[in-house]
Amino acid sequence: MKTIGYAAFSTDAVMAPYHFERRALRPNDVAIEILFCGVCHSDLHTVNGDWGPQPYPLIPGHEIVGRVQAVGSAVVHYKEGDRVAVGCLVDSCQQCDQCEKHAEQYCRTGITPTYGAPDRVDGVITQGGYSKHIVVREEFVLRIPENMDLAKAAPILCAGITTYSPLRTWQVGRGSRVGVVGLGGLGHMAVKLAHAMGAEVTVISRSDQKKAQAIAMGAKAMLISSDTAAMNAAASAFDLIIDTVPVKHDVSIYTPLLDVDGTLVIVGQVGPLNELMTIPLIMGRRRIAGSLIGGIAETQEVLNFCAEHDVYPDCEMIRMDQINEAFSRLKEGDLARRFVIDMASLNPN
Repeated sequence: MKTIGYAAFSTDAVMAPYHFERRALRPNDVAIEILFCGVCHSDLHTVNGDWGPQPYPLIPGHEIVGRVQAVGSAVVHYKEGDRVAVGCLVDSCQQCDQCEKHAEQYCRTGITPTYGAPDRVDGVITQGGYSKHIVVREEFVLRIPENMDLAKAAPILCAGITTYSPLRTWQVGRGSRVGVVGLGGLGHMAVKLAHAMGAEVTVISRSDQKKAQAIAMGAKAMLISSDTAAMNAAASAFDLIIDTVPVKHDVSIYTPLLDVDGTLVIVGQVGPLNELMTIPLIMGRRRIAGSLIGGIAETQEVLNFCAEHDVYPDCEMIRMDQINEAFSRLKEGDLARRFVIDMASLNPN
């Protein structure tokens, strides 16, 4: 299948049109016409080479929403015209203990990300959703609920599942006290999801600049991390803290905010953190954990949850040719919304 996308050709992260071919359908494949694709901060990190050398040319994008265009001979769950989605994963071994527990993101043999990794069958590098079409094995295709707004659904495939998974793992519900560090692309979804689950949500930020936004999204309060008196007064105030900060930072200022047996879950920064002070952990049996997206079943669960509770990310729609401007804005600051590309704007010529 000949198609077109926007690719990075080097570490300068400047995106440009790229004509390429998707593979011919295997028996268990689904071919999808992409309608919308979200822009994730990890797209920028990846094409910049921040997480290591990349196989350029590289088409990012792992928040994909579209319609089924064709199916392989062995596909049983999808048909032409179905509303579908693809998230951060397009393959795993499907045989290890983690895959059998529907935790494919922790596959023992390693996952196949939606872009930038060799395909398990033919070794061709996977290319993501900043393109007109994608071909994915059936087990990694998700169904979009009928009542869901397609234009706003894309970021749920990454920002949504990344914050939903720890909220579910630590059993957040009515009466839970949840802190969210940062009100960016991940943080604003954590606030909305935790609020929909019935939790009492507080946004923890360096300033009160986004307080009105936080309250409108469902937060009860905003805690200013630079206010020493306020931080001291909030000691032991939270059962769970979702830390969405995407750069190296000091988590030790947040751990005293956890109650006994509380957990701080890191979902933003991939890499080193500042030196850790262990006293609050030891004195309160507090924990620091990490969480990686979610499995396919859990990703379907968050799509269904968002449709049921009318939870959507705050989105700014852009054209495909505005992606470089969007990347520049991501570099400048952590926006409390997600960019979504309208793929109808991608000129096939």
